[in-house]
Amino acid sequence: MCPGSFDPVTYGHLDIFRRASALFDELVVATGTNISKSRLFDPDERLEMLREACADLPNVTVMGFTGLIVDFCKDIDAHAIVKGLRGGNDYEYELPMAQMNAHLTGVETVFVPTTASLGYVSSSLVKEVASLGGDISAFVPPAVLTRLTKKLAERE
Repeated sequence: MCPGSFDPVTYGHLDIFRRASALFDELVVATGTNISKSRLFDPDERLEMLREACADLPNVTVMGFTGLIVDFCKDIDAHAIVKGLRGGNDYEYELPMAQMNAHLTGVETVFVPTTASLGYVSSSLVKEVASLGGDISAFVPPAVLTRLTKKLAERE
């Protein structure tokens, strides 16, 4: 399973989904609730964007979850968590969680480095650039661009 907030889903996320779906027979892309992060899109909107973005990946299922990732993994019988890494800071953040998850349930974490050309792309940066009127069309699928543009206009 590949968890994240995906607020919104970017081409960086899709790169990880495509590569992970080639490594595993089945991949669940799951968006959860993390109280430490504020969200622009609600859970249903994020699920809908993910389903649209992953429509061409036949072995990918999109789901939502609450609570601990490892409990969700147990519920769906997932044996590995896939996390994309953009760089050293991501690794420093993700490693303790991977170790805790392995300790709690034995679920392993597989780190997949981002493609170099997408290493700087993050949902937060995409939202910031878009909110300041920048062109983010190279970073998100067209349907996400439309939704993001509309959502930001509504907030103004």
